[in-house]
Amino acid sequence: MHTGANQDAAVTIRAMRVNKSFLIGLLAAFVLACTGCSPNFNWREVQGTEPSYTVLLPAKPTSHSRAIDLDGLKVTMAMTATETEEINFAVASIKVEDDLQRHAALLAMQKAMLQNIHGDVAQQKVVTLKDGTTMTEIHASGKTSTGRPLSLFARFGEHGQDVFQVVSLGPSDKLTSEIADTFLSSFIPH
Repeated sequence: MHTGANQDAAVTIRAMRVNKSFLIGLLAAFVLACTGCSPNFNWREVQGTEPSYTVLLPAKPTSHSRAIDLDGLKVTMAMTATETEEINFAVASIKVEDDLQRHAALLAMQKAMLQNIHGDVAQQKVVTLKDGTTMTEIHASGKTSTGRPLSLFARFGEHGQDVFQVVSLGPSDKLTSEIADTFLSSFIPH
């Protein structure tokens, strides 16, 4: 009687090993499938200091500033940016004291972004942020110098004396509206 019970126990243990191996293999295949389809975004909150803002970026950013000319207005643009999966994410800002020049600079920033990608606006709307700031949001299609299709999702707006452009730009087959919205909707000027 012990022999039959031992054989049954051995069969049960072998079946458990097969099931355990099968489950581990299935889990490994699932993890590989998920990581193969998903971009490597490690969203983190970033605090801009001059000017002050908060935004989510998908990788560790770098910051720099440089002098630029916006249709005759010479200003210093500060930029915090990063790249993940060939997609660029950036917050750029300039300080303009004069109201009329500030509005002109805002339009010049938007025009320059579209020219850089030989782009056309597909959608445009005004959005109101949590703090009441209004920004123009655009979705544009363009191309690289080699003809690769690009998507641009951006917001342009004023907050006090600061003019902001919040931009996600990347290959059309990689930059989705969901990725762009995670970034754009997280931006809050202070």
